[in-house]
Amino acid sequence: MAEDSSELITYLDERFTKIEKVLETKADKVDIQNLMTAVDKYAEKADAYFQEMLMLSQKIDRHEKWLHLVADKLGIKLPY
Repeated sequence: MAEDSSELITYLDERFTKIEKVLETKADKVDIQNLMTAVDKYAEKADAYFQEMLMLSQKIDRHEKWLHLVADKLGIKLPY
């Protein structure tokens, strides 16, 4: 009986060790919260960047329009 118990204890110990190793590699709530915070910060930066690019694009379009107006007044034909 003692021999059977020691085999069972050894088997269960091995199983629990494997389970503990798997659980150690899993993300916990803090890891997930940190990841969500990082993603939110990146999204804010990306949003600001895209707004800045939109404003820059509008500014370039306005300058291009002015260049065409000046070229027309001077009688210069722009190739684009």
